[in-house]
Amino acid sequence: QVSVLYFARSAELAGLRCETLWVPRQITSLQLWEEIVKVHPRLAVIRDQVVFAVRQEYVLLGDQLLVLQSGDEVAIIPPISGG
Repeated sequence: QVSVLYFARSAELAGLRCETLWVPRQITSLQLWEEIVKVHPRLAVIRDQVVFAVRQEYVLLGDQLLVLQSGDEVAIIPPISGG
């Protein structure tokens, strides 16, 4: 189980700021995104803009293998606008 933290637009789309999800221990970052989108289908609209932070390290969506431990934090970070 991992703690998923939602920020900015991802929090708006998911309708919450954090939750605990059960996912496989070994999973690619793209598969992890797909698992989260199954729970919150509205997040699909930001797929091409989102970045994960897993244990406070940035991870792009793709086939990078993640080895998750129970209690790990996964942050969903959509693009942040600013100047």
